Amino acid sequence: MYTIRNYVMADSLEQAYEWKQKGRNNVIIGGNLWLKMGHRAIQNAIDLSRLGLDQIEEDAEGFRIGCMVTLRQLEVHEGLRQAFGSLFQEAVRHIVGVQFRNLASVGGSIFPRFGFSDVLTAFLACDSYVELYHGGRIPIWEFAEMPLDNDILTHIYVKKDGRRVCYQSYRLTETDFPVLTCAVVRKADGFETVLGARPKRAVCISDVELKAPEKEEAREDYAQQVAARTEFGSNMRGSAAYRAELAKVLIGRALLELTEDKTCR
Repeated sequence: MYTIRNYVMADSLEQAYEWKQKGRNNVIIGGNLWLKMGHRAIQNAIDLSRLGLDQIEEDAEGFRIGCMVTLRQLEVHEGLRQAFGSLFQEAVRHIVGVQFRNLASVGGSIFPRFGFSDVLTAFLACDSYVELYHGGRIPIWEFAEMPLDNDILTHIYVKKDGRRVCYQSYRLTETDFPVLTCAVVRKADGFETVLGARPKRAVCISDVELKAPEKEEAREDYAQQVAARTEFGSNMRGSAAYRAELAKVLIGRALLELTEDKTCR
């Protein structure tokens, strides 16, 4: 539960940024879904709904996604589907339900850098950049390692580079937080794997080579090496050892789909 003293509708990003700098109890509310799970007193709840940040814009190089774009927009956007296959659809379809995804925003899912975030895992699997009002454009992997601050995430830019990505996750129940998230990337120069909900923030493992993805033994060896290079933790949903074993399974499934060229892209 939380309390809000003032609800303010920003007329510009400059105004929203100035409000946010006045104290840690001034917050951007986004879709106001994850925020309401906390316990805090909010001085100024800052709404960005008037600023036109709810659009997905495509150009020749990629997609510019506003921070107020909903997870449902990500899920059904035809341009994203053509460029990245089922990646974003698979990454968000287990998040509660359509009603929730119609409200939850991309900015609210990315800026807090939640350890359980399917959305962060998906964007880390792409050549993605966050656009901050004060900090400018930076790679999302760099942003994911930064501490929280008072900047405002305005957009995410995702480049089209021809990579194919397969997304996998495991949950104890359909709409629960994930026990582990996994995105395996196939690029022209090799493979990368992103593992999230470890239960820490998602990380990308890119220093493991897979020479013969069509061979089961090679895929198993790759999965074992990636799991060995990843730090896992324990919580109520699973132990570190369980997550390490689960990672091998999810990586193996993703590699098989990429190799057989099924629904992944």
